[in-house]
Formats: sequence, structure tokens, C-alpha cells
Amino acid sequence: MAVWIQAQQLQGEALHQMQSLYGQHFPIEVLQHKNPQEEFKAKRLLDSLIQELQNKAEHQVGEDGFLLKIKLGHYAGQLKSTYDRCPLELVRCIKHILYTEQRLVREATNSSSPVGGMLDSMSQKYQQINQAFEELRLLTQDTENDLRKLQHNQEYFIIQYQESLRIQAQLTSLATLPPADRQLREPTLLSKRATVETWLTREANTLQKYRLDLAEKHQKSLQLMRKQQTIILDDELIQWKRRQQLAGNGGPPEGGLDILQSWCEKLAETIWQNRQQIRRAEHLRQQLPIPGPIEELLNDLNSTVTDIISALVTSTFIIEKQPPQVLKTQTKFAATVRLLVGGKLNVHMNPPQVKATIISEQQAKALLKNENTRNDSSGEILNNNCVMEYHQTTGTLSAHFRNMSLKRIKRSDRRGAESVTEEKFTILFESQFSVGGNELVFQVKTLSLPVVVIVHGSQDNNATATVLWDNAFAEPGRVPFLVPDKVLWPQLCEALNMKYKAEVQSNRGLSEENLVFLAQKAFSSSSINPDDYRNMTMTWSQFNRESLPGRNFTFWQWFDGVMELTKKHLKPHWNDGAILGFVNKQQAQDMLMSKPNGTFLLRFSDSEIGGITIAWVAENPNKAGERMVWNLMPYTTKDFSIRSLADRISDLNHLLFLYPDRPKDEVFSKYYTPLLSKPVDGYVKPQIKQVVPEFTTANPDPTTNPTYMDHGASPAVSHPQNYGMYPPMSDSMLDADGDFDLDDTMDVARHVEELLRRPMESQWSGQQS
Repeated sequence: MAVWIQAQQLQGEALHQMQSLYGQHFPIEVLQHKNPQEEFKAKRLLDSLIQELQNKAEHQVGEDGFLLKIKLGHYAGQLKSTYDRCPLELVRCIKHILYTEQRLVREATNSSSPVGGMLDSMSQKYQQINQAFEELRLLTQDTENDLRKLQHNQEYFIIQYQESLRIQAQLTSLATLPPADRQLREPTLLSKRATVETWLTREANTLQKYRLDLAEKHQKSLQLMRKQQTIILDDELIQWKRRQQLAGNGGPPEGGLDILQSWCEKLAETIWQNRQQIRRAEHLRQQLPIPGPIEELLNDLNSTVTDIISALVTSTFIIEKQPPQVLKTQTKFAATVRLLVGGKLNVHMNPPQVKATIISEQQAKALLKNENTRNDSSGEILNNNCVMEYHQTTGTLSAHFRNMSLKRIKRSDRRGAESVTEEKFTILFESQFSVGGNELVFQVKTLSLPVVVIVHGSQDNNATATVLWDNAFAEPGRVPFLVPDKVLWPQLCEALNMKYKAEVQSNRGLSEENLVFLAQKAFSSSSINPDDYRNMTMTWSQFNRESLPGRNFTFWQWFDGVMELTKKHLKPHWNDGAILGFVNKQQAQDMLMSKPNGTFLLRFSDSEIGGITIAWVAENPNKAGERMVWNLMPYTTKDFSIRSLADRISDLNHLLFLYPDRPKDEVFSKYYTPLLSKPVDGYVKPQIKQVVPEFTTANPDPTTNPTYMDHGASPAVSHPQNYGMYPPMSDSMLDADGDFDLDDTMDVARHVEELLRRPMESQWSGQQS
């Protein structure tokens, strides 16, 4: 059992992994009662394990013991029904659990392992929390013992008080006796009365001291509870909510709520036990009033413990799964709310209903100020009521809104230059329930992360910018939904990198060189020194209100276009490192001019949203011996829906090496579309092939490949040649910047496609066209 003792010390993720080993067929509580000496004797192990559980169940006493007795009996029956016919499966289950426990313990003791490292960073805090719970448990046990002692002493005091009343009654009755009899009995009774009254006076002072001591211990317990609750709710839960918010920008998942729920449940249980103790102490005071400060002390304690449990219940009504932050009207969406202490406080015995309402930023502010906002809403949500359900296996109480839909939205008057995609709303979830047999009634409310409502997909881009800025730069405890108007450039870089990696689903984020390029674009700067931008700030207007110089789009719109294009069509090439991307035209020229002819690179277009272009170095056809860098007109999503980037690169025979010196087939061939060489039902399927006329090499022998031009590399030539397949091309194919016009090249591609569509009777004689 040494491993089990060590396993109980596990913290954080290691503890979560261990807990996940135990399912409903082998509850974790059972492990404490197994005998590992007989684990290889399957049937005897099962029988002895069941017998041990039944024995443990029989020896449980008290209220807590009664609940454990029921649990252990249930587990015994569960084991028998599950493994009675296949006891060897139980052996395998136990061996797997023991092996995994040993591995987790080994990892936890090795600080160089990932688990050990995580334990080093997190276990100290978790250990402090668990130590505080242990201290609270001991304090609660101590006050319980003191309360029972107080009750016992008070009951004995009352008996003695009744005895004093009986003696007084006897003394009173002496008046009816003859003087001789009265004189004979009166001294004895007077002595008894004096003794009892002396004892009662002394014991009354003792009882008062016991009550004050108990109240002081309860004060200490409540102080520790409040401190523990602050750590769990104001630190751990707030951090979880912050991680949830950053996850909306593509940050790592916020993590499960199981550990937080277990802490909150321990708090709820401890607070409730102390509340019941304080109520019992008040009952004892009412039963035997003794003048003194105890009445006021107990009132204060009762008020404090009620405040603590109220804060716990209202703070643990949380949104486990947020609604989408860009919310389109007439579109189905979902959300999940959860009460972390619902199971422990038996709220599920009378399942509460939760209502969802959409409210504006101003209404949210008024709500947090406790101003009357009853029945205020900014729209109509369909299917906005849901009953909380208790899940026995996980012990969670939650409401799953699966089919909500925003039917309509009521917008407020906008401020200044604010657009509809900058207006923030929130979903208000509210419910009401009672605990402790209607002793306490709670009205709970929680607000979702800010939501931007759109009515058309074209608004998604700008709405996402509002959400990104809010999620990245919101501060805890803010007034809804205030965010700074400007932020440091490194802060924005962190948010952009997080978003980019999530959208592209890549571990390859934005490099320092990429971020310098973005800074140059954002600030219209030519500096290539990252330090020059570290203290610069970017305003919201620069981010997504004001167009970039000489363009009709904002910084964010350009960046979002890059993400969308990469996510939809370029993900594997970005992950392979084949796309430099964040390089301007001049940088591309400087990089390529030192490389051999046919070297090319891929960079995102400066002039078009969601465009990528190919830049390559080759001979200048108009000036012998001179080389120059060519730029193809940018490709967009529309182009890649016709033919992929890899196939387009394959088509262009003058592209030989991906910068700096990688043969293009080595990089892109695994993404080429296989060629179809056989006819299907007498037809040859035509395929589009991209050409750049100035760099086209004709196929010298049409019979070798009737549908494709030569795929070999074309030699670098100083004078362009014209072939009968195409008319002579002039420099009108180039734009003012020396870029190829993609529309014109696609006209050539369509010409080729038309040729390919013609019947191939000479090649397929005998086949019907």
C-alpha cells in the first residue's frame, strides 16, 4: 500500500490522471479496501474484496458513516454484478491501475519530467489549499466536539437547576408542617439548596465561558474559510475564467473544472457544517439564556457564515461552455452553465430552471450596480429556458442550452465612429433555487463573455476584431465591457500570434521577423530592429478603424485575410516552412537577387486582402545579361478553389528552387494532384494548367503527352520565344509594378482547357465522342 500512500500526495494534472483511472466499475474508494496480497487469485480476490467492503460498511456509525455505509454496500454489489462471471478482468483492471499509479508517482518524484515540472510549479499552491482544508476539517471537528460537550454540560446544568427548584419547593412546603418537624428537616434542605446554588452559579459561568470559547473558535474557522474561499474564487476560478477568455482567441484550453469543483464542494460542506453548528449553539442559548455578549456574537457569526455561503453559491454559478462571441441572428447556438456546488448542497433535489437573455453593455453595467433592470433585454432568444440536470457519474449539476437562436436584436445608439461590429452584448443566465430545506433562497446570475451580433457573414471579419481586442486586453473586475483604447505593440503581437496559430492550427507561429514585418505595416515604418517597436503603442483605430496608407482596408482586415487564406488553402505549406509570407516586395527582391535563376519564394500580397504571390529571379528578356525579380499577380481563395498552390507551382517550369536552395519537387511534390492518363467511358478528362506566357516552354513532341506541356525545367533565355499555340505576348501582360496579371494568364489557361475539351479522335479511334 506504499504506492497508494504516495499516490494520495499527487497534485494537479497527475492527480487528475489518477482519478481518471477509476471508472464506475471500479470506484476509487474501493482501492482503499483492497488486499493486494491476493491480487493474482482472481476469484478469491473478488470474494475477499466484496467481503471487506461489506465488513467496512457494517462498522460505519454516525451520520457520515451512514452515507459511507450505503456507498460501500453499493460498491460491493456493483463489483459482484460486474466481475462475478469474469474475475480475471478485475485482476487486469487492478494491475493496470497499480501500474499507472506507480508511473505517476515515479514521474511526480522526478522533477525533470514534464509531470514533475508541472508539480513543482503548481503543487505548492495546491498543497497550501489542501493543508488549509485539513486545518478547517480539524477545526470543524474540534468545534463539533466542543459543541457536544457544551450540550452535555448544559443538559446536566438543567437537571441540577430542576433539582434546585425541587429543593425550593420542599422548603416552601415546610411551612405547612409542625414547628418540630420543620426544624428537623429545614437545615438539611437549606444546606442542599446552598450547595446546589453555588454549583449552579459556578457552572453558569463555566457554560458562558464554553459558549464564548466556542464562538471564538467559530470566528477563527470563518476567517480561515473566507481566506480559503478568496483563494479559490478570486484566484483560481478567476484564472480559469481568464484562460477561458483567452481560449476564445486561440489560447490553450482553459482546463477542466473537476479540481475546482472538488474544492468548492469541500468549502460548501465545511461552511454548511459550521453554519449548522452555529445554529445549534444559538438553539442552546435560547434553551438556557444566560446574560452576556454571546447573543450578539452568535448573531454576527450567523450573518457572516450566511454571507460566506451566499458568495460561494453565487460565484460558482458559471458558464462552462461560452456561447459564440460572434453571434449571427437566425443561427442556432449552444451554451452550458454549471453550479459547482449544486450536488453537495442537494440543489438537484428540486431542479432549478435557468433562463438566458441577451442584454446590452449598458444594461450589463446597470445589472452589476444592482440597478433595477428587471425584464430588460436587447433582443429575443428562442429556446432560452433549460432545466439543470444532475449527472450522477460526474457529480455535476448543469444546464445544456443546445438549440438557442437569436431571433432579433435591438441595437442602442452608437457613439462617434463606432460601427455595429463594435457594439458589445452579453448573454445573461439567471436562476433561483433554495438549499437546506428552503432555509436559504438564492437568486444567481452570470454574464457571458462579450458577444458581437451580426446579421451577415460579411460582418464577421470586423466583429472578430472586436472580440479579439476584448479577450486579449480585458482586465479582471472591469466595468462591462471597458478595454484600453491603446496597447503596447508586444502585447498585440502576443494576441496576434495566439490567434494565428489557432486559426491555422499550426505549432509554427509568427517569428520575430514576421512580427517586425507586421510592425512595419502597422506603423508605416522601415526599421528592421525589433527593439524600435517594443515601447510603441497601437490604438484600436489603427488596428481596425483607419485604413492602411494607400489601401482601402485596415491592418486587421489584411491580417485576417492572411489567416483565412492560410487556414483554407496553405496550411500544410505553412507548416512545412515553405511559405515565408510576411515579406514585402523590396525584401523579396533583395533576397532573390543573390540566388540562382529560378529561385522563388512565396509572400503574402501587400495590396490585396487574402492574397499570396510568387516572386522569382530570372533573366530580363528585354536586356541580355541582366537579371530581375518577377512578381506574379496574387492568388486568392477563388484561385485555389480552381487549382491548388502546389499544382500551380508544378505547372510553372521556370520555378526551380524554393528559397534559399530547395528543389521545388522536394518540397511540393507530395501535394501534386496525380495525372489522369486513361480515358473514362471514352472521354479524356480535361484539366486546367497554369501558364505564364513569357516563361512557357513548348512540348517538342505532342505525341508523347497530348494533354500537357513539357514539365522539364525551361532554360534561362535572354529572348522570349513565341509558339504557335499562343499569340505573341507584349508587355501589356504586366502591371505598373512589373506584376503579371492573373486574369490574363487565366485566359490562356481557359484557352488550353478549351483545346483539351475537343474530341481526341486521332488518339482514341473507335471510341464514340
